[in-house]
Amino acid sequence: MFLQTIIALPQSFNFGLFLPPCDGRAGKFLLEDRPIRDYPFHDCVPYLELKFKKRVYKMLKLDEKALKQMHSKSNLKKFMDYVQNRNAEKVEKWCAQGMDPNFHDSQGETPLTLASGIPNNRNVLIALVGGGAHLDFRNSEGQTGMHKAAFLSITENVKTLLELGASPNYRDPIGLTPLYYSMLTTDSADSAAEILLSEAAEVGIIDMHGNHELHQACKNGLMKHVEHLLYYGADINAQNVNGNTPLHVCAVNNRPECAKVLLFRGADSTITNKQGQTALHVSHIVAHLGVAEIIQQHNPTQAG
Repeated sequence: MFLQTIIALPQSFNFGLFLPPCDGRAGKFLLEDRPIRDYPFHDCVPYLELKFKKRVYKMLKLDEKALKQMHSKSNLKKFMDYVQNRNAEKVEKWCAQGMDPNFHDSQGETPLTLASGIPNNRNVLIALVGGGAHLDFRNSEGQTGMHKAAFLSITENVKTLLELGASPNYRDPIGLTPLYYSMLTTDSADSAAEILLSEAAEVGIIDMHGNHELHQACKNGLMKHVEHLLYYGADINAQNVNGNTPLHVCAVNNRPECAKVLLFRGADSTITNKQGQTALHVSHIVAHLGVAEIIQQHNPTQAG
């Protein structure tokens, strides 16, 4: 019942557990990927609060009226303009004056998700996080800055966010990670995916259709991504809800290079989907004969 209540809250993904201040220690939000047992609890505050994530101010004197004026609609827009224009100096200055960088603009973006989608933006990212931006504060679609940087394969931003303490395993509202996002476009650079994998990104996440990262990489012809995923333990014969393996996906989408990698790495070309079709059958049905030829050359005993 408690979890259902939380999920029903608007922007439930931006609520977090807050450890209140105690014995001169500032309060803080718990990191969502870190177990509660890792945090020290003190007698003065033996509980946690569920709160919408906002900046945790550590300044001794706060002028509430001045803070309210600073967060006017026009100032929030101006702040986003500074982010858009890579003006790290202004971002840092405004945060030092009390700006809370955890908010949404008219497009539903946060300062951090906007900054994460802009190349060569290391200094702005550092200024935002240093100024109180939560690394796991999500835009209106439930994406973190890491999701944005990974989707756009902006490798330097992925690196910077990881250095600042971001997790490679943040989830969007349907459970997809930044690594999964890095498989979703045909022009994705493999460097971002490789960095996420090297930082212990979870492999084997599935979407609502049962597609793993490997299915998506094959769909989009991302041969290097396929190699990285297999190196880090991806299930080469994973089947989605239709029973299709990554090799079936190669057949459907005419991805001979990815099919070569899969077969070389040991993919089972005899697996059938729920229609009783092997990848070879599928490649003939859709007339992708290049993939069919590769499968037959690898396993000459298989008939079309």
